[in-house]
Amino acid sequence: MRVLIAPDCFGGTLSATEAAVAIASGWRTVAPEDELVLCPQADGGPGFVDVLHHSLGGQLRHRSVSGPLDRHVSAFWLEHEGTAYIECAQACGLHLVPPADRSALAATTIGVGELVRAARDSGVHTVVVGLGGSASTDGGSGLLRALGAIPVDAGGDVLPPGGGPLVDCARLSGSPELGDVRLIAASDVENPLLGELGAARTFGPQKGADELAVRRLERAMGRWADVLAEATGRDVRDRPGAGAAGGLGAALLALGAELESGAGLVRRLSGLGPAMDGAGLVITGEGSFDWQSLHGKLVTSVAAAAAERGLPCLALAGQVSVGRRQAAAAGVERAYSVAEHAGSVAASLADPSGTLAALAAQVAGQWRL
Repeated sequence: MRVLIAPDCFGGTLSATEAAVAIASGWRTVAPEDELVLCPQADGGPGFVDVLHHSLGGQLRHRSVSGPLDRHVSAFWLEHEGTAYIECAQACGLHLVPPADRSALAATTIGVGELVRAARDSGVHTVVVGLGGSASTDGGSGLLRALGAIPVDAGGDVLPPGGGPLVDCARLSGSPELGDVRLIAASDVENPLLGELGAARTFGPQKGADELAVRRLERAMGRWADVLAEATGRDVRDRPGAGAAGGLGAALLALGAELESGAGLVRRLSGLGPAMDGAGLVITGEGSFDWQSLHGKLVTSVAAAAAERGLPCLALAGQVSVGRRQAAAAGVERAYSVAEHAGSVAASLADPSGTLAALAAQVAGQWRL
């Protein structure tokens, strides 16, 4: 049997590529005769560059850039046939900030702008920015700052980085320098910049914002939307995707970026559709298969593609909190929990690759009965 293995990353424990390898290694111990096709996936968030490098090849470019707070981080972007693929989480990711240090008011996307600038200077014609997993809620003001457009107050003084200071933003000093580069924002988040489903209210709390900080960020994003509209002629506050990555989507859209589904882009570039042809089973997975998974996340996207071809799809996840009927309605025939198989969450986290492989071996045995 041909088995297609197409997982997302498992939170901060396994990349999508590492998860695919672990599943394959476990499966082979029980069904060595099966043909296993590894096709790791991503939706624009963490793992975006790694998955595309696995699928496309190309040249990884290293850059030391500004992190979400006050120290530099090591980041990679991928160059392939004149296109640069950038993962915002590598420069401003939530995983880069310990929980006790998280500050949605101060975290910035300057490092993302530095990656875009490096890609621009390399001579590429297109820059794709994967959105997701950010620690920031700065509306992409850091990105613009790195590209030469500096947020200033009414007196012309330069504002500190971060989303909080944008409540006092009056205008941009300077213009963003992109040259002839075409921008694409890759995200599966359709949240607008403002409101109950906006960047501050929906994602701010997980980035360290209490209710007072959320209200300040909401006011800041409203002011920032006005500044972006005046500077670029594009009012993007209500555009789907403007709230992605703490409003980084808004800055990219204001610069004229096209919005594309991150998962759809990876599916296309990784050849997921053709890889399903001839398969007898599809296996996907992620860190937590929960209610959010049922609303457009990558696992259900893979399951839907499998259902279109009449293929059974199994999900292997760190934890599972979705009922069988809900999973089946999303195209997932069965969902299996690593934590449950390992005996506890702590046990699964102690050896993420080994416990995932062990679960895959058990599932292979059950599936073939």
